[in-house]
Amino acid sequence: MDEGLKPVVSMESPTLMFATPTKIASEAPATVEYFGKNRVPDLQKFFQKPDGLPVYLKRGLPDQLLYRTTMALTIGGTIYCLIALYMAANPKRQN
Repeated sequence: MDEGLKPVVSMESPTLMFATPTKIASEAPATVEYFGKNRVPDLQKFFQKPDGLPVYLKRGLPDQLLYRTTMALTIGGTIYCLIALYMAANPKRQN
C-alpha cells in the first residue's frame, strides 16, 4: 500500500507558450576565451605584501599623486561649500 516518495515536480515537460522557442541553447553564441596571462595571483601577492604601506599607496608615485590630488580637491571643495553656505546665510544688506 505504501508507494514511497512521489516527486514534487512533475516529470513532464511544460507546454510551450509559443509555437517555437525564441532561442535554442545550441544557437547561443560561443564564449570568447581570453588568451592573456592571468595576473591576479601576482597582483594579490604584490598588494598583500606586509610592507606597512596602505593599499592605495602601494604602487608608488602615481598613487601618491592621485591620492594627494583627490585630498586637495576634497578639502578645497569642502572649504568652498562652507564659504558658499556662509554667504547664503549672511546676505549683503541693501542701503
